[in-house]
Amino acid sequence: MSSIHAAPAVPEKLTWAGGSEPLKASYGKIMMWFFLLSDTFTFSALLVAYGMIRFSQPAWAGAHEQFYFATTHWPIPDKVFAALPFMHGVEAPLIFVGIMTFILIFSSVTMVLAVEAGHRGDRAAVEKWLLWTIIGGFTFLGSQAWEWSHFIHGPELSLAAKDALGNPIDGANLTRNPYGPPAFADLFFFITGFHGTHVFSGVILNILVFFNTATGLYERRGHYEMVEKVGLYWHFVDLVWVFVFTFFYLV
Repeated sequence: MSSIHAAPAVPEKLTWAGGSEPLKASYGKIMMWFFLLSDTFTFSALLVAYGMIRFSQPAWAGAHEQFYFATTHWPIPDKVFAALPFMHGVEAPLIFVGIMTFILIFSSVTMVLAVEAGHRGDRAAVEKWLLWTIIGGFTFLGSQAWEWSHFIHGPELSLAAKDALGNPIDGANLTRNPYGPPAFADLFFFITGFHGTHVFSGVILNILVFFNTATGLYERRGHYEMVEKVGLYWHFVDLVWVFVFTFFYLV
């Protein structure tokens, strides 16, 4: 006698909801991490190239106080970047770039506070800290523009900016570089300019997020995740500057 087996019940509607979020991160944050990882490779390649070119060139072998600029040896950074705005002739090695670095790192702190306020759903606090982050970004860009202008036009009355004969030197550009080997100016413009472009992009993103926050868009969505995603980018830009500062200004 044949046995009759009941067919398994089939749900009326079969759907696939997808897997769980990896590391409890949304699609947007995962994609931001992918982008930052690819950008890390780019900056790493630039800094490695700088290191290889830097140490393939002869370094200054004399006493620090006897240094002079020439294309025969790599310049000492604190002799190149020793000026302050509106203070001609004053020697302040790396003070201005140190101030720039502090401003950018402090803007990362205000970005953290904006993200934290977003987690609490505090719209007013998000606006406040985003505004301070934007101001910090613009201040850094303005400082970098002054540094570029000073580098291009020359140190003028700076006592450290002398050639082998003791004469003041002119500024540098992409075709000439009295500070040292031509690669020094090329790398300065390319690496700091590439980073400055990232900072400018981050400021524009922060302005857009600030506008959306002010108009209540994220409040209506019920979350401020976009603030966190832009914050990841801003922290990355700040972290990269630490490496650029170390390689270019301290090594």
